[in-house]
Amino acid sequence: VQLQASGGGLAQAGNALRLSCAASELTDTRTVLGWFRQAPGKEREFVAAITSGGKIIYKDSVEGRFTISRHNAKNTVYLQMNMLKPEDTAIYYCAASKSGSDRPLRSPALYGYWGQGTLVTVSS
Repeated sequence: VQLQASGGGLAQAGNALRLSCAASELTDTRTVLGWFRQAPGKEREFVAAITSGGKIIYKDSVEGRFTISRHNAKNTVYLQMNMLKPEDTAIYYCAASKSGSDRPLRSPALYGYWGQGTLVTVSS
């Protein structure tokens, strides 16, 4: 599976951005898709994940502001980011897990496929 993330850029605090991630294939219907981010000098952290059946989990600090969704026919996962804050500034990565889990996954170690990342910068 190859993943290509896009949609990053510069936004002012309070505004919105939408990230997209196109996968080369999602032949396994139990593929879990996730978004992670890595801020300068920090470790990569979980943001959101969604199963093929639509089960979703979020990082506490983004719940209510971010929305993850997927379009299986288009092999695409999205991250709608509203009410952006300067602390959301990071490189955002999409990832895919073909572990067969029917639950969304938080641990990056469980994802075997990663996109190249897209930079999101939020100014105050």
